[in-house]
Amino acid sequence: MAKANEFEAIVIGSGISGGWAAKELCEKGLKTLVIERGRKLDHVGGYTTAATPPWEFKHHGKITQEDREEYPIQSQVYAFNEGTRHLWVKDTEYPYTSTAEGPEYRWIRGYHQGGRSIMWGRQCYRWSDLDFEANVRDGIEIDWPIRYQDIAPWYSYVEKFIGVSGQAEGIPHLPDGEFLPPYEMNCVETHVKQAIESKFSNRRMTIGRVANLTVPHNGRGQCQRRNLCYRGCPYGAYFSSQSSTLPAAQKTGNLTLLTDTVAAQLIYDKSAGKISGVRVLNTQSGAEEVYSASLIFLCASTLNSAWLLLNSATEEFPDGLANSSGALGRYLMDHQYRAGAMASFEGFEDRYYFGGRPNGIYIPRFRNVDDKHPDFIRGYGYQGSAQRSGPERGESMPGVGIDFQKNLTKPGPWTMRIGGFGEVLPYRDNFVTLNHNKLDVNGLPTLDIHCKHRDNEKVMREDFKNQAAEMLEAAGGLDVRIYDDVDYPGFGIHEMGTARMGHDPRSSVLNKWNQSHDIANLFITDGSCMTSASCVNPSITYMALTARAVDYAVAQLKKMNI
Repeated sequence: MAKANEFEAIVIGSGISGGWAAKELCEKGLKTLVIERGRKLDHVGGYTTAATPPWEFKHHGKITQEDREEYPIQSQVYAFNEGTRHLWVKDTEYPYTSTAEGPEYRWIRGYHQGGRSIMWGRQCYRWSDLDFEANVRDGIEIDWPIRYQDIAPWYSYVEKFIGVSGQAEGIPHLPDGEFLPPYEMNCVETHVKQAIESKFSNRRMTIGRVANLTVPHNGRGQCQRRNLCYRGCPYGAYFSSQSSTLPAAQKTGNLTLLTDTVAAQLIYDKSAGKISGVRVLNTQSGAEEVYSASLIFLCASTLNSAWLLLNSATEEFPDGLANSSGALGRYLMDHQYRAGAMASFEGFEDRYYFGGRPNGIYIPRFRNVDDKHPDFIRGYGYQGSAQRSGPERGESMPGVGIDFQKNLTKPGPWTMRIGGFGEVLPYRDNFVTLNHNKLDVNGLPTLDIHCKHRDNEKVMREDFKNQAAEMLEAAGGLDVRIYDDVDYPGFGIHEMGTARMGHDPRSSVLNKWNQSHDIANLFITDGSCMTSASCVNPSITYMALTARAVDYAVAQLKKMNI
């Protein structure tokens, strides 16, 4: 009979990849412990502001000066406001240092059950071999140990479970998936799509592929278009760990979930060459405990997974556990964005749209696909939308009185914005180290993040700004304006790298199954496993890699190879 602290598998983290690891392990019959550093957050009941109208918030949903002091980093993210504040970490409690030259690193985090699966943008795009072959094609860094055919069945497996709405387009480097009915483009977006595709032979525009349900799916309700996704969805209308994977794991009877529990150290058994357990710290009581298991799935998110491995250094691995390659903590990547163009459109004043659609349009990569750009490698895609402003425009307009009020009850002018998401290359000297001089609220060391974007990113950024303006002008946009906000590394919230996959144990941390080259019972399937960054949102790739890795790990465990 198993002891209370003994399990067959331990998953560290309950977010997008951790939830998937829990579901797959539990459904394969393994008694599984999930360790979550944040608080308990139940589906429906935990979404305390999901139905709160703006006028019931003390500050009408706005960000306060106190917020900016306690959440100096988090309060700058698009999804932070009075209704979502409780879902983001207090930067004053969880500090870090950013020491690279240039704009400081922005680490965006949410510590609670489900992690950022509650607040993510839900964009779901498959990678292709344009991405998996990128490093070897360009002759930089190391090759991915997998190709699209290795992961394509797992993309389908994941999509069928979570529900992804989208339009099949037949674009080779943006593979189609298992789609629910797509959301519709509005009239201005349709007009811009037709103009772009008629005037640029290598450019396409589609509705965003998003993990929001357009129809009921797997017992979850469809999207109500409330435009309140970031508070948590009581209908389960978008994929989150709370609404999807954790309930599936719970249904098996094999799941044990610990919240308010930080995984502080992985315990390495030198004689067995494996991880024997996980030392944890209860964030409420300060008590320490050790849990053991045959399989360890590290899914704590890129930077926290790197932190845990660095904090678990041993005599055998003095530079971090499972780090014989020296690659641990290095090759940190993200996507660069916050630049593009906007324009106004006339001639559609008699048209409007229904509700708050939870996604926008997507323009897939067109640079360095069939030809080679002379100034930079890799490429970028665009996300954006067209809309009519509402009464909120009055906040920045002069005026008083009844006429001013009546004017604001009418829809404003049409505008459209498209912003680039550009690939960031893997640089060895974009890395993280432990900082023992600055401790977090739990008394644990923090991270020192050395990360900056380089010349390839800067040249690419100029191109995607200018091309955005060119496309809007070609579509008849008026008052076309380029925008370019500060390019903070990390602010794309797509952090990747630090424990990359590869063929060779001398230059990579993981093999093609997301398994540590050094420690057979350790699997890492969050963003830290990525070998390059692509230019599309990575979360569905984490999910597919996680399901694939669990399938392999359990098979190897049954064969007694682990």
